[in-house]
Amino acid sequence: MTVFAPEYIRCVLEQNFEDAKAFFLAPLMSIHYAHLAMLVERGIVAPTDAHAIRLALDSISLDDVRQAAFDPRYEDLFYYVERRIAAQCGESTAGRLHTARSRNDIDMTMYRMCQRECVLGLMAASFALRRSLLDLAARHRETIFAAHTHTQRAQPTTIAHYLLAVEEQLGRDAARLMAAYRGTNRCPLGACAITGTGFPIDRELTARLLGFDQPTVNTYGSIATVDYMLESVSAAAVLLAGHGRFVQDLLLWSTAEFHYLRLGDGFVQSSSIMPQKRNPVALEHARAIGSKALGQAQAIIGAVHNTPFGDIVDTEDDLQPLIFAMFRDAVRTITLVAAALGTAEFDAAALEARAGDGWTTLTELADTLARDRGLPFGTAHSIARHLVAARSNNPTRPMAEMLAEASAAVLGEPIRISEERLAEILSPRHFVAVRRTLGGPAPEETARAAEVAVAQLTTNEAWWRAAGAALEEAAQTLRTRSAEI
Repeated sequence: MTVFAPEYIRCVLEQNFEDAKAFFLAPLMSIHYAHLAMLVERGIVAPTDAHAIRLALDSISLDDVRQAAFDPRYEDLFYYVERRIAAQCGESTAGRLHTARSRNDIDMTMYRMCQRECVLGLMAASFALRRSLLDLAARHRETIFAAHTHTQRAQPTTIAHYLLAVEEQLGRDAARLMAAYRGTNRCPLGACAITGTGFPIDRELTARLLGFDQPTVNTYGSIATVDYMLESVSAAAVLLAGHGRFVQDLLLWSTAEFHYLRLGDGFVQSSSIMPQKRNPVALEHARAIGSKALGQAQAIIGAVHNTPFGDIVDTEDDLQPLIFAMFRDAVRTITLVAAALGTAEFDAAALEARAGDGWTTLTELADTLARDRGLPFGTAHSIARHLVAARSNNPTRPMAEMLAEASAAVLGEPIRISEERLAEILSPRHFVAVRRTLGGPAPEETARAAEVAVAQLTTNEAWWRAAGAALEEAAQTLRTRSAEI
């Protein structure tokens, strides 16, 4: 028996044993049962031995294993469980379970089984956020506010238009996560150490029993590759980056200076010294947790960069808990924001009253001149620019008079539009109403876009439910097959 150095035990083996009990015990036992069922099916292990092994597996209490302290005699969770099996059915019989497999393919299979659950969990959280966004958008299809570009007021739009943009991005995140799930949900079991085996195993069977869509193919790549992991991590990182930008806007909107957004009391805290304070700390926590998760995602990618293309510990027990922590924190931030948005309030009248400040509707004047008068847009833009300059010099003079002078300066002859018509053209509500372009802010267009978004979300949720049901069906099939051994 290898005698491990106390420092190696303390710094590595003990911690990895605790992590393995937390994350990998249930997948490991499922792998044992599935591999045993396949060995019996293929005639590689005799029924009498298989039955003894199955009874030994049945005798292992997962709760007891989770309470076990690390024992250097067994190195890791795999060997600890193997010894528990041998204690029940004898060394020679227990040893047959390890025919045509290795810790390598067992580990890679466990990692994928855990990661696919992480991906489904993050998808579920993102669906809840999308539902919150769509519910809020439905209530604020007519709520006009000033959107910003380059951190400056730019043009009027609606709260619904903004929220639908965020929801649409989350829809693309769902597509990325679904693709990552498909890449993850392939079974390496049967690749053994790295070259497969000479035994007539059935990798398709073990894949099905463990809920995988199919086996991985190349046995070297089954052990060596980590692109499936990076694909899921990258999909989560893209989601987190977009989410962080949204949270930053929400925090800005919650300031007294903006006063766009007010969260319910359950998501704010007061100050220990300033009783007037109403701090949106839930959003701050969401930003911090999301930033932490994104940092973890970057660390995961960095940890495997420039490592050998093969079996290497850099991608294994020390790294896997970081992946789970990243997904856990990603779910936390998404869940928190989804819940907070359920309490969000917008002052529609105040937002619309400020939406036209700073000439945010001036583009529509130029558009109107181009549409109604047949002017090149560049010329219309120049007239509008002259109007702004004149208005800044004399803010009380009638706008219609200044437009006539500005157009005369550019065209050589005045364009006359009534004061009432100018007020309509430059109103934020008119600005929004005429922008019926596909994906635009006009209420009828955001209503159409919302219907599309709801349908897409419903489709995504149906896929998610089917994926979860397939895993449960496979687990039930494995339980039935195991009981028959």
